[in-house]
Amino acid sequence: MDTGPLNCSSKMKYRSSFQGRLFRSKNSQENLDRFIPNRSAMDFGYAHYMLTEGNKKGREKENDAVMSPSREAYQKQLAEAFNMNRTRILAFKNKPPTPVELIPKCILSPPPPSNFSKSRRCVPQSSERTLDAPDILDDFYLNLLDWGRGNVLSIALGNSVYLWNANDSSTAELVTLEEEDGPVTSVAWAPDGRHLAIGLNNFHVQLWDSHSSRMVRTLRGGHQARVGSLSWNNHILTTGGMDGKIVNNDVRVRSHIVDSYRGHQQEVCGLKWSPSGQQLASGGNDNVVHIWDRATVSSNSANRWLHRFEEHRAAVKALAWCPFQANLLASGGGVGDHCIKFWNTHTGVCLNSVNTSSQVCALLWNKNERELLSSHGFTENQLTLWKYPSMFRMGELKGHTSRVLYMTQSPDGCTVASAAGDETLRFWNVFGTPQPSKPAPKANIEPFAHVSRIR
Repeated sequence: MDTGPLNCSSKMKYRSSFQGRLFRSKNSQENLDRFIPNRSAMDFGYAHYMLTEGNKKGREKENDAVMSPSREAYQKQLAEAFNMNRTRILAFKNKPPTPVELIPKCILSPPPPSNFSKSRRCVPQSSERTLDAPDILDDFYLNLLDWGRGNVLSIALGNSVYLWNANDSSTAELVTLEEEDGPVTSVAWAPDGRHLAIGLNNFHVQLWDSHSSRMVRTLRGGHQARVGSLSWNNHILTTGGMDGKIVNNDVRVRSHIVDSYRGHQQEVCGLKWSPSGQQLASGGNDNVVHIWDRATVSSNSANRWLHRFEEHRAAVKALAWCPFQANLLASGGGVGDHCIKFWNTHTGVCLNSVNTSSQVCALLWNKNERELLSSHGFTENQLTLWKYPSMFRMGELKGHTSRVLYMTQSPDGCTVASAAGDETLRFWNVFGTPQPSKPAPKANIEPFAHVSRIR
């Protein structure tokens, strides 16, 4: 049952009790909270009327079937006069306080895009150029391809050595050997980019001048078997043979043999001097990798190697020194191993080993990025690009139909040439174009800069 209207005395008493309390706390900030309405802006009498008489009046209005136009106009004017059209009972007089930023927007906002951000690497799926390489030997233990500083590539085909000039794409025959001297078993450019060392099956090594196409000298007496690996260290030419010996030859003097390393029991098929010229890495058919330190070589010591690694389970031909970390060496094993291993040559610790599921024939580091390229044999005969140190496969380059035994790099470090038993020579732009280096800002030289001043 609906209640009747309040009498005047009770209504005044009801309102005065609230007004007394509101007057005392009107200036207090505790009543101005964002989520609590300001009671000073409320009409409690009107609110009570709307909750009682307003609902009753609404029900009476619903029961009226028809309202005359004059009555409707009268009700409208009456509502406007007494401000009865309000629908809000609670009112917020004060604005809510400004929220405080606990974390600055500059921290949450993403960094602006850099103008020098590198574009995404695109690994080519096919070779840029393919040349014929007839009569190239399909022999895992030989090294028949090298790209010199003069941007000329040398390749041994049977008893002959050919030069391909990358500047004008011209080809020239350097030498063709007699049958009793050949075939050619290794080639390596000297640091000057002009002289080429040629290892032979008759145990000798020849030095040729590529500009004049004439032989400079022949190095004899170092080996008793074919010379399958060569590596230069300034004027020192290091040779490795099937007899397991490693010989240092000083090409400036008549008695060219200056040092001999003995550690491998079978053919030496991989030789690489470090960029500093202080350490030599050698790999052999005995599944062993040796690290030789030039400063500690002594003919009187029995074991002169700095480190001996025996973790590979097949012949080690692929060797590559890291260009951005001096003491990091990568080595690859043959058919029975399939692994690329990384060595710290200062401590002798194996840092990582990755199973490639294929014979590893050659390794090359990218000179501009932290990437490693490997060439493989059975069964895919592919080149694989790895991201270092995660060893994530960035891509595979396919095109050869036989194991990719030989691989070399252009002087600028961008193009890679590979040769295989399928008698083809392929060129890959796998390492891309290096980013141009930003010129260093010029120093602002003040006049009389050498004079000390008091500030």
